[in-house]
Amino acid sequence: SEVSVSWRPSAEFAGNLYRGEGILPASPQDVWECIKPVAGGPRTKWDQNVKDFEVVEAVSDTVSVCRTTTPSAFMRIISPREFVDVVLMKQYEDGTMLSAATNVEHPLCPPQPNFVRGFNYPCGCFCIPLPGEPDRTQLLSFFQTDLGGYLPQTVVDSFFPASIAGFYSNLTKAVRALKA
Repeated sequence: SEVSVSWRPSAEFAGNLYRGEGILPASPQDVWECIKPVAGGPRTKWDQNVKDFEVVEAVSDTVSVCRTTTPSAFMRIISPREFVDVVLMKQYEDGTMLSAATNVEHPLCPPQPNFVRGFNYPCGCFCIPLPGEPDRTQLLSFFQTDLGGYLPQTVVDSFFPASIAGFYSNLTKAVRALKA
């Protein structure tokens, strides 16, 4: 599927707010099944930027504190990272499903050795049904991540657009495999 990636300076931190948008060849429920932020979900299998995902605390059935770890990236220039976020999942009356998150500190999740602590500023993914097209979904995603550590902004800026495009490509493969 085609994906467009754009960005502008973030109002939250010294990096960029990235926007990804694409149409996926699957129902919103199938896309959601692949991306929803739950422990044991398929995301660690298909998303090259997610090594592990755990729920640190379930605040309610729609709000949780989660820890995500990433592998090294960009020819190992970027070391493994960990992110601790409060995550909200919501479904709207029109069938749109949302996962929104932002960084949080949590006593059960101090910084771990061998990981650089990164910070997600308000971000999220919207799975939006397309009227009259039950097997196609618009996925709109927003990322504004401070990778932490001592990476030059030029390295981050060259990593993120390709990473987001890869996210959409790998997600498309995952939803096709789910339907097979």
